[in-house]
Amino acid sequence: MSRAPDILVVDDEPRMCESLAYLLNTREYRVSTAHCGRDAIDLLSRGEFDLALLDIHLPDMMGHEIMDHINAHCPETVVIVITGNANLDSAVAALRRGAYDYLRKPFEFDELLRTVENALNQKRLKREKDSIHKRLNISEERYRYLVQNSPDIIYTLDPRGNFTFVSDAVERLLGFKSDQLVGKHYSTIVYEEDLDKAKWFFNERRTGPRASSGIELRLKVAESEDSRDCEIRHLTVELKSTGIYDRPPKEEGKRYLGTHGVIRDISERKRLQAQLQHAERMKALGTLSGGIAHDFNNLLMGIQGNISLMLMDTDAEHPHYVRLRNIEEYVKSGADLTRQLLGFARGGKYQVKAANLNELIRKSSEMFGRTRKEIRIHRELQEDLWPVEIDEGQIEQVLLNLYVNAWHAMPQGGDLYLETRNQRITEDEALAHMLEKGPYVRVSVRDTGVGMDEATQKRIFEPFFTTKEMGRGSGLGLASAYGIIRNHDGIIGVQSEKGKGSEFYIFLPASKKAVMEEEEPEKRVLNGTETVLLVDDEEMILEVGQAMLEKLGYRVITARSGMEAVEILKGADSSGDMAVGSRGASGSSRGGVSPDLVILDMIMPGMGGGETFDRLKAINPDIKVLLSSGYSVDGQASKILERGCNGFIQKPFNINELSEKMREILKEDNPLPRARRGEETMGFHMN
Repeated sequence: MSRAPDILVVDDEPRMCESLAYLLNTREYRVSTAHCGRDAIDLLSRGEFDLALLDIHLPDMMGHEIMDHINAHCPETVVIVITGNANLDSAVAALRRGAYDYLRKPFEFDELLRTVENALNQKRLKREKDSIHKRLNISEERYRYLVQNSPDIIYTLDPRGNFTFVSDAVERLLGFKSDQLVGKHYSTIVYEEDLDKAKWFFNERRTGPRASSGIELRLKVAESEDSRDCEIRHLTVELKSTGIYDRPPKEEGKRYLGTHGVIRDISERKRLQAQLQHAERMKALGTLSGGIAHDFNNLLMGIQGNISLMLMDTDAEHPHYVRLRNIEEYVKSGADLTRQLLGFARGGKYQVKAANLNELIRKSSEMFGRTRKEIRIHRELQEDLWPVEIDEGQIEQVLLNLYVNAWHAMPQGGDLYLETRNQRITEDEALAHMLEKGPYVRVSVRDTGVGMDEATQKRIFEPFFTTKEMGRGSGLGLASAYGIIRNHDGIIGVQSEKGKGSEFYIFLPASKKAVMEEEEPEKRVLNGTETVLLVDDEEMILEVGQAMLEKLGYRVITARSGMEAVEILKGADSSGDMAVGSRGASGSSRGGVSPDLVILDMIMPGMGGGETFDRLKAINPDIKVLLSSGYSVDGQASKILERGCNGFIQKPFNINELSEKMREILKEDNPLPRARRGEETMGFHMN
């Protein structure tokens, strides 16, 4: 013990008390004495004693009465009875009341010390045993708490594969109660098709690494009485198990006693893995789609440029005017297809601003409803809807795709329900939807059409996938919607059941920016007189682009690569701003004329648009650059814009769009370009 034991001596003979106190003090025991029962009980009430030496016969009461008090109020106090030869029966009665031992008077001092020490040692051992037992009870309670509150199913099996223990998690995950499974074979809960691969794990009889490895399998979910006719439901789990033996695994002759293991629900993990695989697959398809769209847009640019030039020299009375306009419309249709491909490829947001989705839904659905009289449109739009930062043209394209999709699902007519609401996404919901938590605007487009099976729903957002017959759809509408919404940091999903219609839902991040109304600018051809450096690796684009620019009044310098453009600007910079180069048969300047604007293709072999832009800016920090690409403004183009590029125009563009974009960039310049000022003032080339 860490402290000296406290001993109470109770005897009606003062000399006996003094002698015992003296002897015990020599062994560093702390001793108190009492000559009667009343004093003894008073001392016991005021302090704690490890041991009491108690005479049976006292003047005021029997020692048995003091023992009753000790048993009731001081059970930790060990009692040794002191008695004369004539009081042996009383000593036996005291032992029955719980006394440790008794001593007959007269006794030897060594005998007294030995008995006292033994009593105190037994008391210490009892304390330690109680403490260990208490700790074991606490550990067992903690272990049981951990087992029963684990989200996983923890189980043990006997050598025959019957459950001997199943934790309570089995009811939450599978619907079986623990006592329903104890004594039952493990095959009770294993899906039939997975029994073969489950046998080794449930009946493990070997040692080695495989004993604790895991396996995925399906377990049955308990069916309720009203669902007996339904297909058996199952839960995908990961099983880890190890054998139980009567001796260490390395020893010979060990006996197999059963198995213990853990069953973990991995349904959520499998769902997230499937989501990730789907996202990676869609990303790969998006890269392919973006490349196709870029090349096709370059081809359309050649067609559109030539049509624009022909229309500028053709009035409405010309016999080919209508056909030229028709070709232009076909080019627009082709551009719409590539725009959908780029949308799926997450190709960018062109003109982003804070907008009210309610207004966009009203306008788009009213326009759609005027052409589809057989569809009844119902709107439930939340007032005070949070603004969202969107490219209105792209989101309108998404909505129209969803409306058309619903129309195809209701060939005999039906109801289209449009709903908006504000919704805050929690952390758990964000994880499930692969979003950031926070405020979102939810849009729902629900129809009463034919619905979709599960296999169709898994592929609905893939490019070129369509359920329509050949020639009735490109399979790009929903793929484009998927890419556009993901590019707006939102999600689009579908819930559907065959014969019961479909609901497409969209979540878009809410914005704190205010919605601003803007007026549509008037479309017109704007001429100019500046010098333009046109950079593109496609000969077709250079030819038609130069012709369009010259038609607008600009002087044109052409470059077929980024390196050539850099060399041209270096030559102009070293020759001085006043220099004017000679013009060849192509109309291109190869001398020292410094361009007022560079129209730069983004994707070129060797030196791409980004590197070319940086090197042009290093030569002339004030040079103005209009970026042009068959891709959209997002990604690489947006990074170039962030570095100071003045604008972006997507191929194919017509002459009106080109003229407006150029004047927008050049409008702050002096009306008379620097090269032309030098040419008209000096009239000669200055070396």
